[in-house]
Amino acid sequence: MQLPWFTSHMLHHVQLACPAGSEDALREFYVGVLGMTEKPKPPALAVRGGCWFADEYGSELHLGVEEDFRPARKAHPALSRPDLDALAERIVAAGYPAIWANDEIPGVRRFHTEDCHGNRIEFVAVP
Repeated sequence: MQLPWFTSHMLHHVQLACPAGSEDALREFYVGVLGMTEKPKPPALAVRGGCWFADEYGSELHLGVEEDFRPARKAHPALSRPDLDALAERIVAAGYPAIWANDEIPGVRRFHTEDCHGNRIEFVAVP
């Protein structure tokens, strides 16, 4: 069976790196700007720092502390969303970029942004 290039709910989560002690900034961006919900980390993992987030569309992002943190500027998760325009407006209003790339993949509406630490995130319209 051949699948289209875009399907949803095939991954459990994607992990991005973050600097130590940045949990409040992560919550501000992922909960406050993106509207995700923080998920409690298991106690054995919570001591390492970082945060886990999920959205109502089945996407989950785990932010883990990396000692020598550098933002992921090329590699990135792509999250599907039905409210792409409203989300882009909210992201821009919060001071983050929304860089549209609708012309790069025919028939696909999408944009990129970056989180509070410079990690690249893509949002794709639900087909």
